[in-house]
Amino acid sequence: MNDIMQIVMNRDPDEKEFHQAVHEVAESVKPVLEQHPEYRQARIMERIVEPERVIMFRVPWEDDQGEVRVNRGFRIEMNSAIGPYKGGLRFHPSVNLSILKFLAFEQVFKNALTTLPMGGGKGGSDFDPKGKSDAEVMRFCQSFMLELARHIGPDTDVPAGDIGVGAREIGFLFGMYKRIRNEFTGVLTGKSLGWGGSLIRPEATGYGAVYFAAEMLSTRHETLAGKTCLVSGSGNVAQYTCEKLIELGAKAVTLSDSSGYIYDEEGIDSSKLDFVMQLKNVRRGRIREYAEKYPQAIYKEVSLADDFNPLWDHPADCAFPSATQNEINGKDAQNLVNNGVYVISEGANMPSTPDAIDIFLDAGILYGLGKAANAGGVAVSGLEMSQNSQRLSWSREEVDGYLHRIMKSIHSTSLEAAERYGSPGNYVVGANCAGFVKVANAMLDQGLV
Repeated sequence: MNDIMQIVMNRDPDEKEFHQAVHEVAESVKPVLEQHPEYRQARIMERIVEPERVIMFRVPWEDDQGEVRVNRGFRIEMNSAIGPYKGGLRFHPSVNLSILKFLAFEQVFKNALTTLPMGGGKGGSDFDPKGKSDAEVMRFCQSFMLELARHIGPDTDVPAGDIGVGAREIGFLFGMYKRIRNEFTGVLTGKSLGWGGSLIRPEATGYGAVYFAAEMLSTRHETLAGKTCLVSGSGNVAQYTCEKLIELGAKAVTLSDSSGYIYDEEGIDSSKLDFVMQLKNVRRGRIREYAEKYPQAIYKEVSLADDFNPLWDHPADCAFPSATQNEINGKDAQNLVNNGVYVISEGANMPSTPDAIDIFLDAGILYGLGKAANAGGVAVSGLEMSQNSQRLSWSREEVDGYLHRIMKSIHSTSLEAAERYGSPGNYVVGANCAGFVKVANAMLDQGLV
């Protein structure tokens, strides 16, 4: 494994997020490689860390003042051993190759865990949709798709949304793809319900993270009812995490955005959540307005320069990091443990640093890592692909039932793999090993390609 990491770091020395993702998997799958010498002989690990294809392109577009702007577009097609590449598009100034490769790498194993036939990919641009008019976003999306359309298709690569890519962006992207290719196919997921989208898709990641937390608690004969929960973020994942927590009798007390967070000790009930959804989804406002609307809540600004995030320093039972990568460091993790948190279910991708993960595992708490706990989003994307292929639309109850069963399956598969490979109760080892074995076996079956 040291040799693998050295190869990755020598090839891509500045891609620290990608290094972190590879290191986590590499450490977890050591017992798998010891039991399966055929994987070592076929150099599965060396092949799985190298993308099958990396596409990078310029995206020229014109703003409302008639000025020409140029952004950079990406698509990482990581692994297609078990199905078409599947993974979101992220529009955010922080987007670069390292972040997208880490996300694509994580996506390979996450998708394998869902039991659905999907490979792993990820893409996006350093374009920032915040502060842009609808017309500017449309012109950017059309230019972006003009290039991306060459590389995707319903049986090749099926992108979805991610940070900065919601229903508006998916609509503009799909419209341009349809015009270029002269075909109406399920090439994107996250579409609006009226033209091929799936019920439960916006809710899926948040609902799935809560379902996974409930499954972890069930191993201790507990439920979420009455539990106090810390939730970060205020986008789709955080909103629907709160919605499902309310439904199951738990109490969410925090939400955040890039400027700060709110702490509402009374709890975020349904009417308060409706306000947040209107604030973030329609008005695109800032979370500080929550404290202006509900004066009993506390708002606190958070700086990236701080060595810890005070959002994670409140008494609670459960935590749902649902914002972005590496939002919980070692100090945050220790604060969570010290404040009584014993369930972590990650709605974001890789939100905990390696130091934080070590603290969670050493403390023996129930820690559901992102590639297992937040797989609900891509699972329902896979279900949307199935509905598109059949030209059918399933009911809300059907899709939610599928989602719940998939999350239960991911939980049981992870637990069984953890036991099989010598780390009972360790969801990190279990999820990584289970996903890796499925992909590795498919790669062996398909030969050296």
